[in-house]
Amino acid sequence: MTDKLAIASDHAGYKLKEAIKTHFADIEWLDLGTHSTDSVDYPDFGQAMGQAITDEKAPRGVLVCGSGIGISIAANRFPAVRAALCTSPEMARLSRQHNDANVLALGERIIDKDTAFECVEAFLSTDFEGGRHAGRVSKLGKEVK
Repeated sequence: MTDKLAIASDHAGYKLKEAIKTHFADIEWLDLGTHSTDSVDYPDFGQAMGQAITDEKAPRGVLVCGSGIGISIAANRFPAVRAALCTSPEMARLSRQHNDANVLALGERIIDKDTAFECVEAFLSTDFEGGRHAGRVSKLGKEVK
């Protein structure tokens, strides 16, 4: 496992974000917000994650919004980010093994807490396989013209 991770959410993901931090209390969390259930805009927190990964403030991160879709789109606008929206531990494991995902996106309205915890555990405990996947992953960070 890693000792430092970034984490962020919008208002719809706030409760799950806080539950993840509590459940994985041994991790040093760089909490990029939000800090309540008051309505906010998910792109702001996806961008905060993208900037944190780009600036190497943390090697990996976890994002949460209502569905996980919008916040992962916002984070993936940064070439350094490979955010994977996962709904099962198997998806989280494969996102690391095959895609070298560095941000796990979750939807609070989509999965239950225990499944989210299992996804985080799989994401943190799985290494990138490299090999045949390395060339494909290197194409993901390239700017599209």
